[in-house]
Amino acid sequence: MHEHVDSFLAYMSGERQKSDNTTAAYRTDLDQLCAFLNERQVADVQSVTHDDMLAFMLFLHERSYAASTVARRTAAVKSFFGYLATQHVITHDPTSQIDSPKVDRSIPKAISQHQMDELLELPLQSRSPEGLRDKAMLELLYATGMRVSELVDLNTADIVLDANTVRCIGKAGRERILPLTPTAATAIEEYLDLARSQIARSADKDCGGLFLNHRGKRLTRQGFWLILKGYADQVGLHDLTPHTLRHSFAAHMLDGGAELREVQERLGHVSLSTTQIYAHMPEPPPARPRSSDNDNG
Repeated sequence: MHEHVDSFLAYMSGERQKSDNTTAAYRTDLDQLCAFLNERQVADVQSVTHDDMLAFMLFLHERSYAASTVARRTAAVKSFFGYLATQHVITHDPTSQIDSPKVDRSIPKAISQHQMDELLELPLQSRSPEGLRDKAMLELLYATGMRVSELVDLNTADIVLDANTVRCIGKAGRERILPLTPTAATAIEEYLDLARSQIARSADKDCGGLFLNHRGKRLTRQGFWLILKGYADQVGLHDLTPHTLRHSFAAHMLDGGAELREVQERLGHVSLSTTQIYAHMPEPPPARPRSSDNDNG
């Protein structure tokens, strides 16, 4: 069965152009399915029945997974068997009568401008190469609203300081040219001039990545998460996630009078309906304007 999973994931990554993160999530979901079917002594995909799939759905609910997790795993399984049917690997799709659970779209949370200011100032307590790197990363995320996966994929060549822009490759390879705020541009310039070369010395060869870890290699999403958590804990934002910075960017842009379509383009959303959820976010606490930069770009 695993060879069919590999074939499906290659299809999703290649022809469907799903991101590495999405493909990895699908593999986790389908590995769990394979393990479940193995316990039921179902050896091959042709033997999977509708009852097997109902039992798997019940198994997911009994594990008390979040509704969003159940919905994603159901979608992965349905996509997998749908693919096998189109490839004529199976003659009947055992998931065809199984509905995808509906998940209420939760309203994203943002932090206030004041809280964002405090967070952005923390790396300045250290003028170390890592502190300058962290300052540049946080300013860049808040200035552009890019995803963390997009941030860590950036190369030095993607930054054009003369034009105050950054080239970002998003989902399905879609490219965005995003403007930088003066504060973000300054932070990136200082990092490139004073810090990156020092961090890069730890590696045998420069990988070309914009943001590097202490070994001189490209920083990972997990590495950034740990860095952010360290700063967030210092200001009492213990539930802060990297995506909160993206939500805050969108909320503060709209609060500053930006059009919804502009926010959509900055975030890289294909559909405007995805961006509209930010128009319904609860109003954050009163903002404290930043003296260095009152414009979200």
